[in-house]
Amino acid sequence: MAERMATNRSHLDRLLDPENEGVTLHTLKHTAAAVGMRLELKLHQS
Repeated sequence: MAERMATNRSHLDRLLDPENEGVTLHTLKHTAAAVGMRLELKLHQS
């Protein structure tokens, strides 16, 4: 996956860390594209 995203393993580890709250929408979109998917964001009223 890191190779598909043109990044290194440590960057990918930070991206996949559930404690990391600093991931941007751009990064998520790029990640989804790397695995053949698209990002869809929905807001729901609680």
